[in-house]
This record gives sequence, C-alpha cells and structure tokens, in this order.
Amino acid sequence: MPTRTRDIVLTALAPVMWGTTYLVTTEFLPPDRPMLTSLIRALPAGLLLVLIARRLPKGAWWWKASVIGALNIAAFFALLFLAAYRLPGGVAAVTTAVGPIATAGATILILRQKVRPRTWLLGITGVTGIAMVVLTAEARLDPIGALAGVGGAMAMATAVVLTKRWGLPPHAGPAALAGWQLTAGGLLLIPVAFALEGGLPEFTAVNVAGYVYLGLVNTALGYWLWFRGIGRLSVVPLSFLGLFSPLTAAILGWAALGETFTFWQSTGFAIALAATLASQLHARPKSAPIEAPEIPEPAKI
Repeated sequence: MPTRTRDIVLTALAPVMWGTTYLVTTEFLPPDRPMLTSLIRALPAGLLLVLIARRLPKGAWWWKASVIGALNIAAFFALLFLAAYRLPGGVAAVTTAVGPIATAGATILILRQKVRPRTWLLGITGVTGIAMVVLTAEARLDPIGALAGVGGAMAMATAVVLTKRWGLPPHAGPAALAGWQLTAGGLLLIPVAFALEGGLPEFTAVNVAGYVYLGLVNTALGYWLWFRGIGRLSVVPLSFLGLFSPLTAAILGWAALGETFTFWQSTGFAIALAATLASQLHARPKSAPIEAPEIPEPAKI
C-alpha cells in the first residue's frame, strides 16, 4: 500500500472510532453527565499516552499544548457530550459535520492560505449528504444542543489548524502531543465537572465498560492516529476524514438500534462518502510530511 494511502486509512480510523461515541453515550453511560464523561474520557487517556511516550513538553510547548488541549479536548469534549445528551445521535452528527467548512475558514484566518472554491463546494456537499443520512421527520432539534455541536466542530477545527501551523514538537511524536493535550484538557475539565454536576455517581458494570472503551480505544488510540495524520496530511483534506464520524454513527444506529435506512439516506451516504473521497484523491501536500521520532506501537495501549 502506498505511504499516503496508508496514512489516510490509518487517520480515517480515528473518526470511525469517534463515530461510536453517540451510541456508547446513550446506551452505556450515566445520563445527564456530559462534563464528567468528558473528564473521564480525557484525563486517564492523556496520562496513559504521556507514560507511553515518556516525554514532557519543553519550552513553548507547555503553553501550546495547553491551548490545543483547551480547544480540542476541554471545549470540544464538553460541547460534544452536551450535544450528544441533548440531541439524537444523528442530529448531533450533522452539527459536527461542519468541521471541513470550519477548518477551511480557520485555514484562511490562521494559516493565511487560500482555500479553493472546490473545497467549499465539497464541504457543503458533505454536510448535505450527512443531513440526508441522519435527519428524519422524527428528529427533534434542541437549540442548545445544536449550538454545542457546531461550537465543538469549530473548536476542533481551530485546534487542528493550530497544530498544523506549529507542527510536531522536535523532541516528541504524535503520542506525546496527544497525551499532553488530553492531560491539559482533562485538568481544565476537573473544576467544571464537579462544580456543575457534583460528585461521582454510582457506576454500574455497563458504565465502567463504556468508560474504559472511550478512554482506551476511542480516545487514546484514536487521538494517537489523528495526530499522526496531522503531521503527514494536508489540513483541509484531513478535516474531510471527520465525515466518517457521523457516517459511522448512522450505520451503528441502523445496525444496533434498529433505526431505518431509506433510499434517500443511502443516497446521502453515497454523497458524503464521495465528497470525502474526492477531497483525498486530488489533494497534494504542499510540503513534505513532518517526520516524527519512533514511538511505541498503538497496539500496546
């Protein structure tokens, strides 16, 4: 398999894992605890990756990792779970599918790079396809949940562009960078979670299993793969891989929860998938990918 194709496939696994978040949240986790869920998802995974990478930030990376962690973890996780608790999984997925459009805007503002009209068109096409997949007549729209979903997508887009601008730390790889930001974001979430939601609830075995999956697979492994991809792929095509998250959520809703999958939903799935593939087939990095030092294999997590 060509190197770039392998990088795309491995990076795409991250949003596929994240697409399971909606199902796990509604079926396995305690109700109405978005901040606590964000904290439990972020902090243990971050500490684990820091231990695996055996690297701490140096110099400016203390504040850079904190900024990325505040946006990509503290803000994104909190808003994501707020949307997941207040909206059906499909509706929440649509709000976060604006990621490619938000990333294109952040690319203009932060990287000072032009974004081709084709990118905007593919972004709108992808969101349209996702909307066809997950929006049904029974779907309810909660304004707070919708704003949270869009806000989360914008926070993550900004973090991705900042990470691309700063590059990977010269003395560490993607596992270390993912660990730093997950830890920073988790620490920021501690006072928020306990101030807004009080103490810990009584966890069932199902709750524990859900949190273990979110921490180890969905977050630690997922973010390792995602930051590996940031170092190797162009930023806007990278953002289109995020559309695999709502597509995965829709497939799981159909397969595990008995949700319907009509002709129009199948058409929307094909449209969103085509937009994602088109963004990769014609994308060419403007510079050589960032090489990172060798780090432990993700399977050891």
